[in-house]
Amino acid sequence: MAHLDILLYPDKRLKQTSQPVKEFSENLKKFVRDLEKTFRSFPGCVGMAAPQVARFERIVLVDISQKPQHANHGFLVLINPEITFFEGSSIGREGCLSVPDYTGKVERAKSITIEALNENGDKHVFQMSGYEARAVQHEIDHLDGKLFLDRLVSRRNALSKRTELSI
Repeated sequence: MAHLDILLYPDKRLKQTSQPVKEFSENLKKFVRDLEKTFRSFPGCVGMAAPQVARFERIVLVDISQKPQHANHGFLVLINPEITFFEGSSIGREGCLSVPDYTGKVERAKSITIEALNENGDKHVFQMSGYEARAVQHEIDHLDGKLFLDRLVSRRNALSKRTELSI
């Protein structure tokens, strides 16, 4: 399995919109394994999206299970994810492997429902809230060419130098 290189801001490719996955092949499964290996190589990381490693397909991994104080669904492979429902809002601090030196305050929905496929093409529906919902929304933004920097609640004081690893 390969360790994949992370694109870093201000790389223009991070602004690219990703295409839906159409073929559920062994090649896709291998890529998901490589993406997971890369994801797991960053302690504290809770999510990664395919565009962060220059593959512009709608593939997201999320796993907040190492933070047991937050309700979660364990390790998730979300292919072609769509948020079908959201409610509430909360402001929280986010970070990103593609923006390694900063964190920022971002407003996100408190609760979401998503539909997504797994690496076999099986459809799943997840209802999530809190930290897991925030992580999934953050990763889905990558698929649409958005970074947390695009969603800062204030240009004046929402961005901080990183002190610890978060999303």
